[in-house]
Amino acid sequence: DVLSPLQEYLQSEKGWGPMAYGRFAGSETFLNVFVFFLIFAGIILDKMGVRFTAILSGSVMLIGGAINFYALTDAFANSSLSRAMEDFVNLPDTWWNITPFFKGMPASAKLSAIGFMIFGCGVEMAGITVSRGIVKWFEGKEMALAMGIEMAIARVGVAVVFLGSPAIAAFHNNISVSRPLGVAVLLLCIGLICFISYSFMDRKLEKEMGTNGEVKDDPFKISDLKYIFSSKVFWIVALLCVLYYSAIFPFQKYANNMLQCNLGITAEQAGQVFFVFPLGAAAITPFLGNYLDRKGKGATMLIFGALLMIVCHLTFAFILPATKSAVIAYAAIILLGISFSLVPASLWPSVPKLVDNKLLGSAYAVIFWIQNIGLYAFPMIIGAVLSATNKGVTDPLQYNYTVPMVLFACLGVLALIFGIMLKALDAKKHYGL
Repeated sequence: DVLSPLQEYLQSEKGWGPMAYGRFAGSETFLNVFVFFLIFAGIILDKMGVRFTAILSGSVMLIGGAINFYALTDAFANSSLSRAMEDFVNLPDTWWNITPFFKGMPASAKLSAIGFMIFGCGVEMAGITVSRGIVKWFEGKEMALAMGIEMAIARVGVAVVFLGSPAIAAFHNNISVSRPLGVAVLLLCIGLICFISYSFMDRKLEKEMGTNGEVKDDPFKISDLKYIFSSKVFWIVALLCVLYYSAIFPFQKYANNMLQCNLGITAEQAGQVFFVFPLGAAAITPFLGNYLDRKGKGATMLIFGALLMIVCHLTFAFILPATKSAVIAYAAIILLGISFSLVPASLWPSVPKLVDNKLLGSAYAVIFWIQNIGLYAFPMIIGAVLSATNKGVTDPLQYNYTVPMVLFACLGVLALIFGIMLKALDAKKHYGL
């Protein structure tokens, strides 16, 4: 998310228009979707265990982040590689071009997209590994609370990005979009060290408890994936995931610029407004996880989350542009943060109730893979729609975001429908959701 608050600077400093930015934003999930890397990651996780996969994912993230950082430095801009990237994959900007690259895309955006692809492989692998690791140590105990705390910490990280990234980029009024990425690469190094530390602690705790969570009596076989793909309730959860996250994470990538355009404020001020979204989600998610452990009601929470999301995106589409009110912006973002808490807090702890433990890594991988299809497509769709509905607009602070926000609201409507279907199926089959 480190470049999400910097869309204005990326256009003014590096020549990234909405199309280039949208293609870059969608590139994170390209390899996961089209090369099925996430499916392989799930198989690696089930075969090799949490420790190995955690270190592997951290290493891949670091490599991708470093490439992304280099792409936005002056050293790259003045290099022969930059000139070579100008001739790299110059495909026409048409419906059949599923790659992140198109003719006229800046060289820095192309190399950044390559780095983001590699980073995306690592970050999604880390996502399923962290979920599997929490299930390993908290299954039968406060699992939803543990997942809620983990997600809350992640949301704090996003909040810091939206405050810190514009400030670091504009440090001493010297604009540099690579500077925040340099900080992010440093954080990735620390993250990899944490994964390595976890592997030692995990092995030690297993020995102390006389268990070996990495070896199963009934080992995973690739043929067992049929049990995942044949489950109706699993597919409903997976589709809920892709619809909901497609309305949240791509929105995050455009939220700062949307607030700038609607409120007439700077990138730093927009980051301060959007700061309450992930921070609010962080504050409430552990409490929702604790409630889910004690009372259940996961399917109901998913429905309420979808309803709140619809209201918020329609507010951004119609009410905020008409009123230009920062109070309304804050209110809508706080409600969206609550929505963002309701859905993940109930979604991820539900998966272990639907699949066998030995298939859990692959189940999370399949859900993340389906989710990544939406995360790949929607930033590019929003970028294309933003360009199409703002023809002739060259000032990145003058875009009209009405149609993109309506598209996000439509995803919420579909998520609401699937949430109702899930609640009905749970009442019939008694999955314990």
